[in-house]
Amino acid sequence: MDSISRLKKNTLDRGLSAYFNKNDEIVKESINQLYKFYTEDNDSAILAKIYQYKAMYHDLKYQIDSSFYFYNQSMNISKLTNDSLEVGRRLLSITILQREAKDFLGSEISSIEALQYLEPIKSYRYLQNVYSNLGLVSGEIKQKEDALKYFDLSLKANRLNKNSKRKERGYLHTINNIGLIHQQGSEHEKAIEYFNKGLKYDSIKQKYPDLYALLLENLTYSGIALGRKNFAEDHYNEVIQIREKEKEFSDLSITHVLLSEFYIEEKSPSKARFHANEALKYAKQTHNNKRWLEALKLLSDLSTGNQSKAYLNEYITLNDSLLQQERQLKNQFAKIRYETDKKEKENEALKIENEKTLAEAEAQKQRATIGLLLSGISIMFLLSSISFFRFRRKKLLFLTQLQKIEAREEERRQIAKSLHDEVAGDLRLLHRKLEKSLLLEEAQKLEMVKDNVRNLSHQLSSVSFEEVPFRDQVINLVSDYFSPEFIIKVNGLKEIDWSQANNSIKRMLYLSLRECIQNCQKYAEASKMTISFSIHKKSVLLDVVDNGKGFDTATQKKGIGLLNLQERVQELNGTLTIESEVGKGTHIIIQTPLNA
Repeated sequence: MDSISRLKKNTLDRGLSAYFNKNDEIVKESINQLYKFYTEDNDSAILAKIYQYKAMYHDLKYQIDSSFYFYNQSMNISKLTNDSLEVGRRLLSITILQREAKDFLGSEISSIEALQYLEPIKSYRYLQNVYSNLGLVSGEIKQKEDALKYFDLSLKANRLNKNSKRKERGYLHTINNIGLIHQQGSEHEKAIEYFNKGLKYDSIKQKYPDLYALLLENLTYSGIALGRKNFAEDHYNEVIQIREKEKEFSDLSITHVLLSEFYIEEKSPSKARFHANEALKYAKQTHNNKRWLEALKLLSDLSTGNQSKAYLNEYITLNDSLLQQERQLKNQFAKIRYETDKKEKENEALKIENEKTLAEAEAQKQRATIGLLLSGISIMFLLSSISFFRFRRKKLLFLTQLQKIEAREEERRQIAKSLHDEVAGDLRLLHRKLEKSLLLEEAQKLEMVKDNVRNLSHQLSSVSFEEVPFRDQVINLVSDYFSPEFIIKVNGLKEIDWSQANNSIKRMLYLSLRECIQNCQKYAEASKMTISFSIHKKSVLLDVVDNGKGFDTATQKKGIGLLNLQERVQELNGTLTIESEVGKGTHIIIQTPLNA
């Protein structure tokens, strides 16, 4: 393995470890490093990892819809590269998000799709997790027999796992889940049998303290249900000590809820109140909504007068908000999957159409060649025919490319409109409700989500020259960036009849100009920029000059912005020239056909 490959692996390992340790800053650093790798070699596998780590970052920020979106983006790239393992892994992450958002049908569908990718390659490590998730979903919808069947499949897959540590953890998790299914059915003796089976596992307390605490907590709950309360208080306190040490704050909210309920039965209201308050604290800290509601209900029951009423009102408001949020998340998940499927179908349709176009052009070329061989009467005629067919093939390919670009731009407009009109609007309503409920911290975080959605909407939104002419779009763009410290001069814009230019050409020029202005303002430290438009024969020229600090084009690699700019120009048979020297500013020239 060369040094670059080792560096990539170290970056991936560091980011993954940070995710499990809930360190979002390290995950963000890993994303930035992966971007650098991607700009160097355009490796699709690295781009898939970038989207995966973005999903993990948003998961740590409790931005579930964004996490779901980026997992889907990562999965789609892995599908294109036929990487079944990565597709299966991303689907597994998606199923967990859907289950946690109570989108049980969606989680079941995604799990079955994951099996289709993981079973043929016999990836037992992840198959065990997928079957386990199906068991948990079946348990949530009260399908006990299906749940037990899936957990049995999970255990069978786990036995074939060659990683001993993951094999042990997988076994203990599944044993606990089987116990929970019996516990939910009030079969507490049967449940205790499985919990004890896990607790008797070799050195579990030393090797896996988090799983030991989980099994002990569930054992204690079933024991209390059967009237066995002798060691309940000691067991719960032991669980709290372990989880505080392991920093399992979300799970701590569960234990404190159970202890509060225990002390209510034991007629110890002061202790019950203490643990209900602790449960509320940890639930808010970790956004454990289920325990948050349970803690509020307990505090309402344990309080009197206005205090009890305040807790009850907070419970009702939060419950209504969470129900609406769950519905919105399910809708968001459905929209993202719909847009993903739609994009795949459109891409496939474009691919088929391109193949037809190329086949037709090739057939025409072959007919021309046969005609050349059969008729030696008119060499000039045949040569002219060949030129004609080549020209037509080039034109067909260019038109196909324009159609592809228009399809992509339409997709961007639809997604941006959905984000701006529906998602941002829904988030705004939810933000107001949270403010009215005095959940200011959550309202502030939701405001950040709303801003992120709005920014993403603006980034995705495509300019339209049907409603606002190209000339006015450019003037508005320049006005947005013009300032006394950054003077922008435009030449030749009004002298050109832009109605002759294809919309895709105008859109490329507009986006390229915006990229140039943003780069100039962000990196070049320029105080002046001159933009010139001109027509040369059947081509339009965009000439951009700034007086910034410049750079050495021979040594400095292009960033992702310039790479996107170059790809956008070349996509329409244009050319991009960049001239720059350190201390002497930058000169960018874009030449592209005026129309198709």
